[in-house]
Amino acid sequence: MKPLNEMREVAIAGIGITKWGFYENAEWYDFGSEAILAALNDAGMEWKEVQAAFCGSVYQGTGSGHQAIKEVGLTGIPIINVENACSSCASAFRLAYQSVAAEIYDVVIAVGMEKMPRGPIPSTAFRPWELKLGFNVQPANYALMTLQYMKETGATIEDFSLVAVKNRKNGALNPNARFQKPVTLEEVMNSRLVAAPLRLLHCCPLADGASAFILCSRDKLKSKQGAVTVAASVLTSGVYGEEYPPADIVKSLKYSPSEGMTELSARQAYEVAGCGPEDIDVVQAYDSMAPGELWDLEELGFCKPGEVPKLLREGVFDLNGRLPVNTDGGLMSRGHPLGATGGGQIYEIVLQLRGEAGPRQVKDAKVGLAHAMGAGPNSAVTILKR
Repeated sequence: MKPLNEMREVAIAGIGITKWGFYENAEWYDFGSEAILAALNDAGMEWKEVQAAFCGSVYQGTGSGHQAIKEVGLTGIPIINVENACSSCASAFRLAYQSVAAEIYDVVIAVGMEKMPRGPIPSTAFRPWELKLGFNVQPANYALMTLQYMKETGATIEDFSLVAVKNRKNGALNPNARFQKPVTLEEVMNSRLVAAPLRLLHCCPLADGASAFILCSRDKLKSKQGAVTVAASVLTSGVYGEEYPPADIVKSLKYSPSEGMTELSARQAYEVAGCGPEDIDVVQAYDSMAPGELWDLEELGFCKPGEVPKLLREGVFDLNGRLPVNTDGGLMSRGHPLGATGGGQIYEIVLQLRGEAGPRQVKDAKVGLAHAMGAGPNSAVTILKR
């Protein structure tokens, strides 16, 4: 791999996405091939021009990318399958970006796709004793983290309920979102209790769907007018002591790190992109549970710990605010097909930077950041520039 200062510039030539929802009579390869064809069409390219494919999924089994690409046409290119939990597509995107930046290939595709099982996510990314304690039940997992955040910052249930209200309002403007109906603060706070303090409308909906991207060197672009540049694509894993056991015990044992994986991934991304949080115009934050958006924005460096609730109430993160967040509805409204989710975030940033987001368009957006997280744990930050 070449040093970063010698890597060539990589552009996103085309993007594709499916409408996210539950589809009983379709499989992940149907979604994946649909997104691939849409990205090719958007790029003005033919499949024969693609030199390699990087495909993210979680529950789709062996050779999932091969199965999706078979629907388009197997041409002998290398197909790399990536399973990295909810960061799978963002991880596939990073590999695609690196392969072009290092001049291994000139034109590649990154794909994320998922047909989700029904019911709570049956995560296996935990030790046997953790599984027996039910720690893989994500609402319960997040409930513990939420209680800790509330204790440390003074945030309230109403604070993170406002995240759900904001994101569902944005999602009503997104034709590809699973949920396209706004909700009131009262509806969120009175929805069914799932894992105290989290209620049903604090939890993102699962979904089936796919997203795809054509990445290439600038000389391979069919049109430079709509091209968006990849400024940074960073992936980090967990830092010892930052998550388990609970924070209070960790701190008492002096195992708490000064920088967790989200802070680490954000810092590295800002360094590579040559910018800082103050330069970002639009953000896709990881909101699998509503309170997660609060601490995510803080850990990404957009404000100090505990400041997000105040900024949220002031409208800073609204579509017309100083820093619009989850403009497409985020996971809370768009839905969460694990292997495609990181791609859905990147797709929205590209739309915003192109000025093609329609009624949810952020004015004069030039730099955008997408953050995905996955079990493992891992953290992926992508920064794009126009």
